[in-house]
Amino acid sequence: MKISTRGRYGIRLMLSLAINFDKGTLPLKTIASEQQISEKYLEQIINPLTKVGLVKSFRGAQGGYVLSRHPKDINVGEILQVLEGSLSPVDCVDNPTCPNSDFCVSLSLWKKMKDALDEVVDNTTLESMAIEYLEKETGHLRQKN
Repeated sequence: MKISTRGRYGIRLMLSLAINFDKGTLPLKTIASEQQISEKYLEQIINPLTKVGLVKSFRGAQGGYVLSRHPKDINVGEILQVLEGSLSPVDCVDNPTCPNSDFCVSLSLWKKMKDALDEVVDNTTLESMAIEYLEKETGHLRQKN
């Protein structure tokens, strides 16, 4: 199972919003520059996040984007669900229509894999990622000096 660039960039976009949560709106142009991602691509990613209510957008001179909830209340699983859909390694985990599903040993393996992945992403908040990011950034700056 691989997370697409859409999912990876979406996490980075949301992490930028989490890091700047108390600073007001953040223009997409700023996020694109910080994250070195095309602004056009970020527009495609932020639209579904706004539609489901994870992000709020504001127009005008002071416009930009903010998280709709505190970073501690948004988990990575929510973001990936919007951008990637199910994180099942195979379709039959979500749609067990196969006539052999009652006897399929592989199916139980795929379900365990999905459960393990869901456990990680559903219990990782944007706040915890922002804290880790800031700790790594601070350590990196100390090493340079």
